[in-house]
Amino acid sequence: MSKNYGNNAPSNAIYGLGLIGAAIYFIGHATTFWMGVLGFLKALVWPAFLVFEALKAVGA
Repeated sequence: MSKNYGNNAPSNAIYGLGLIGAAIYFIGHATTFWMGVLGFLKALVWPAFLVFEALKAVGA
């Protein structure tokens, strides 16, 4: 049985770049250390924020 793990490599790269960009954005706007930690945690789940706002915009 052959397993192919390379099918989602481009999406992983895009997610990784988005993670880095979101972390830089959120941490850069943090005023305290703990806000920076919270910013990093937000950067981990940025796609959820994106989908939530998109669905809210279309009224779903």
